[in-house]
Amino acid sequence: MRGAEHNFVPTDSAEIIADLAARYEEMWGRTLLPSDPDKLFIQWVVGVIVQMRILINYAANQNIPSRASGENLDALGEMIYNVKRPQASPAVCTMRFTISAPQESAVDIPQGVKVTDGSGKYVWETTENAAVPIGAIMVDVPAKCTTAGSIGNGFAPGQINTLVDVDKVLYYQSCTNIDTTNSGTEQATDAEYYELMRQGLEAYSTAGPRGAYEYYAKSVSTSIADACAINPIDKPGHVEICAIMSDGTIADDGTKKAILEACSDEKVRPLTDIVEVVDPVVVDFDVNLTFYVDRTQSKSSTDINAAVQAAVNEYTQWQCKKIGRDINPSRLMWLLRDTGAKRVEITSPVFTSLRDGSDRLTPQTAHLNSVNIINGGYEDE
Repeated sequence: MRGAEHNFVPTDSAEIIADLAARYEEMWGRTLLPSDPDKLFIQWVVGVIVQMRILINYAANQNIPSRASGENLDALGEMIYNVKRPQASPAVCTMRFTISAPQESAVDIPQGVKVTDGSGKYVWETTENAAVPIGAIMVDVPAKCTTAGSIGNGFAPGQINTLVDVDKVLYYQSCTNIDTTNSGTEQATDAEYYELMRQGLEAYSTAGPRGAYEYYAKSVSTSIADACAINPIDKPGHVEICAIMSDGTIADDGTKKAILEACSDEKVRPLTDIVEVVDPVVVDFDVNLTFYVDRTQSKSSTDINAAVQAAVNEYTQWQCKKIGRDINPSRLMWLLRDTGAKRVEITSPVFTSLRDGSDRLTPQTAHLNSVNIINGGYEDE
C-alpha cells in the first residue's frame, strides 16, 4: 500500500508567522500590531517560506519508494529493486488464413500482414512468417494488436475477419481469429509498480520460494490481480500456480501460457521443479440485501440508493481480487455504514472461509453470481 506524504519540515504558516514575529519583537523591542507594515511584510515572507518548504517536502518524499511517483518512482525501482515498470502490451490472438484452393507450392503469409475487425477501428498484424502448406488451404498464425493496452482484449472468435493487406496474400479467401483476443495490458500505475517492487525482493532467491513464483507470475501482466503458488500434497516436486485477473475472472489461456513461460525460465525455476498453471477452485456467492431509509433523513432516497450501489460495487471488487480471501459480509456492512441507510438486512453472502493454498490444497477464489438490492422504503427513527 502506498504511504501518505511525510512532512519533513513543517508548513503551518501560522506557526512560522508567530515565530518570526516573536524574533522581530525580541530584536527590536517593540510589539507588532496586526496592521503594522513590518507584520504584513513578515506575512509575505512566510508565504515564500511555506512554498519553499512544500517543495522541500515534495523532493524528500520523491526519494522514498512508497511515496515517489512517475519518473522518480521509475528511477528508484531500477536503482534499488532492479525492477522496471511494466509497460502497456498489446492483445494477442491466433489468426487462421484460408486460401481458395490447394496449391502446388506453399503460399506465404508474411510477418506483418494486417487484419481488422468489422468496424475497422483496431488493427492486428501477424508476428511471424508462415505459409499455407502444399496441398492445404489454411494455416494458423499468431497476431497482435497494433494498439497497446487492454482495449484489444475481448474480441470473440470470428470478429476479426477482414484482410487489410490484400496484396500480400495470394489466393486469399478468408481470415478469422480462432480464439478470443487476450493479454493486452495497460502500463502499471504507481501503486501497481510499487507493489511489484516490494514483491521483487522475493525474486532474488533461487530456491523456488512461493513468493518468487508469485512475483514472476504477476510480472506477466498488470491485469493480473493476484497469483498463488503451492506445492500440492499429492505431487512432490510440482509447483501449481493460480492467477485471477483484475476483474475477478480466472486468467485466460493466453495469460496462463505467459505465466507458465515466465515461471519456467531457467533463471526462475529450480531444476527439480515441475511448473503447472491451474485454475483456482471457484466459490460462487450472491449479494442480496434490503435497506431502509429514515423518514427524517435529509438525503433523498435516490442518493442513498446510489450510495448503496456504489458500496456494493466496492465490496464485490474487493472480494474477488484476491485468491483465498474469505467471503466476508462484515466488510459489506462496514462499507454500507456511510451510505445514509438507516438499516440494512443482508441475507447473502454468509461468511465462508476460503483456502489460500497454505494447506497445499488448490486455493479457492470468490466469484460474484448475482446482485439484488431492494429499497425497503421509509421507517421512523
